[in-house]
Amino acid sequence: MGYVKTKDPDEVLDWNVEWTTELSGDTISTSTFTVDGVTLDSDSNTTTDATAWISGGTLGALASITNEIVTASGRTFNKSINYRIVVK
Repeated sequence: MGYVKTKDPDEVLDWNVEWTTELSGDTISTSTFTVDGVTLDSDSNTTTDATAWISGGTLGALASITNEIVTASGRTFNKSINYRIVVK
């Protein structure tokens, strides 16, 4: 499962994914966020990074967020993060 961050169910957080290293001069053509266990409030991207705003979650549950990008040259990359929903 890897590293797990914590999130209070009342928090609204942003997760910024910086893709410059993977892009190697390429640019983001499309960016899609998939969430499980939290609510995706909004998302946006530039040519080098993507940001998701998340809220909610059920106490004790594990939530996951994945960002998938497709580059202008057709490459596909994914990054994920996990949150344990706790009262802070």
